[in-house]
Amino acid sequence: MGLLDDKVVLVNGGSQGVGAAIARAAVREGAMVAVTGRRPEPGEALVAELTEAGGKAMFVRADLTDAQQAKASAAEVIAAQGRVDCLVNSAGLTSRGTLLDTTPELFDQHIAINLKAPFFAMQTVVADMVARKAPGTVVNIITSSAHGGQSFLAPYVAAKAGLMGLTRNAAHAHRFDRVRINGLNIGWTATEGEDATQRAFHGASDDWLQQAAERLPMGKLGQPDEIADFVVFLLSERSGVVTGSVIDWDQNVLGGLD
Repeated sequence: MGLLDDKVVLVNGGSQGVGAAIARAAVREGAMVAVTGRRPEPGEALVAELTEAGGKAMFVRADLTDAQQAKASAAEVIAAQGRVDCLVNSAGLTSRGTLLDTTPELFDQHIAINLKAPFFAMQTVVADMVARKAPGTVVNIITSSAHGGQSFLAPYVAAKAGLMGLTRNAAHAHRFDRVRINGLNIGWTATEGEDATQRAFHGASDDWLQQAAERLPMGKLGQPDEIADFVVFLLSERSGVVTGSVIDWDQNVLGGLD
C-alpha cells in the first residue's frame, strides 16, 4: 500500500520544479493528482507522463495571480473528483526586489502568487472538507528566507512570511475539524526555475550549479525529489497528529554562526 492510496491530491503550481516532483511522488504513493499551472504545455506533458506510467492525473489551467482562478481551479478539481483530500501550495514567484527599488506592482505580484493564491485555494478546499466533515491535510511550500532572507528578496520575504503565519493560523482554526495544515521552509533548491533566475538576475554561467554546490555543507542544493518525499509524509497519516508546524528543510542552521 502507498502512503496516499485513494487520496485526491491537488498540487498548485505543480507542472514543474518542486511541484512536479511532489505530483510524481504522490502518484507513486497511490494518489490521484491534479496539478494547476498557467502554461498548459508543461502541465499536460506531466499528466501524460504520469498516466502513461499507470497513474491517475489531471491538469487544470489557472493563472494563480488571480485569486478567483485559484478558487475556481480548486472547485473544478472538487467537482471532477468529488473531493480534495490533500492540498499542496507550491507555486512561487522569486523575482528580485529590495526595500528601496521594489515597485507597488512587483510587491502586488508577490502577494498574489506567494500569499493570496494559497489563502484562497485553502479557503475553497478546507471549506469543502468542513462541509463533508472529512479530515484532510495541507502543506504550504514556504522558504527559509521567510525568517529574514536576502536584501534582494524583500517582497518575496514579506509574502512568504505572511504564508508562514497563515499556515499556523489556519492550522489552529481547523484543528478540531481534523484538517492538518503544515508548512515547509525549503532552502536553496535545484529547479528549472532557479536556473532561469540565476541566469536572469545574477548573470550565472553554465556551471553555476556545480560552483554553488561546492560551497554548501552537503555538497549539493536541495533536491526536488527529496522535498517531495517529505511533503508526501506530511500529507499522509504517517505524520500522525502534527499540525501548525513550519519545518525548516535546509542545510543551513537557523541561528547558527561561524
